[in-house]
Amino acid sequence: MATIPPVPQELTDELLAVAGEAAASAAALIAAEAGQRRVHVSTKSSPTDLVSEVDRGAERCVVDLLDARRPHDAILAEEGTSRSGTTGVRWVIDPLDGTTNFLFGVPAYAVSVAAEVDGRAAVGVVVDPSRHETWCAVAGRGATLNGQVLRLPAVAPPPATALVATGFSYLPERRAYQAEVVAYLLPRVRDIRRFGAAALDLCWVATGRVNAFYELGLQPWDLAAGVLIAAEAGAEVETLADGTVLVAAPGLLAPLRALIDEALAG
Repeated sequence: MATIPPVPQELTDELLAVAGEAAASAAALIAAEAGQRRVHVSTKSSPTDLVSEVDRGAERCVVDLLDARRPHDAILAEEGTSRSGTTGVRWVIDPLDGTTNFLFGVPAYAVSVAAEVDGRAAVGVVVDPSRHETWCAVAGRGATLNGQVLRLPAVAPPPATALVATGFSYLPERRAYQAEVVAYLLPRVRDIRRFGAAALDLCWVATGRVNAFYELGLQPWDLAAGVLIAAEAGAEVETLADGTVLVAAPGLLAPLRALIDEALAG
């Protein structure tokens, strides 16, 4: 098998700088809008899947900066911006992950900006405006939180004492399926947490605030930055047969996967 050459550091340094600037700019816009009454809120995939003018404004903020800094790159963003490029770089953007939390005043939402090079995750940045926290990662070079290196312990707790985060689809039939898995897991782990922003869930795995995260039905913009950050902090990552993404501290993924498989088999 041919060895895939690493992405040149000069390029990843540039992409990281641009991602950081873009995410910080969108986060500042979101912070300025927090707590204000929203007048342009609509729905997407279901009546509970909300999108606001703040989502669209944050996406425009990121895209405008990319247009200025990297105009020939491809873009895939949650609120509809999509274009091809000529450089081999693609930006994957969630301008406001956790929209429902934001609209209800729950401080668990974030901006997620990632860059892929030739289809491989290269750079990821997630900014939490509520806590003034910024996670960054570069493939093969580790992950940081506000500049401090993140590294998970080599040995994770057993499933029975693991704090596990999850999320639920906006589609009622899928939520029922997901509820069955939660019901099976709940008595077999320390506890379940549902924060409502996958990018934060993944970063919190990297930071050790939860030991694992799993969810079915996530989109590329939900995952691109957060999975890279978690993996670069030492987490294990796997996509299960049904499409569930499972991210866990070292040594915890296999037993959690077995529990999820048991839940699905039951």
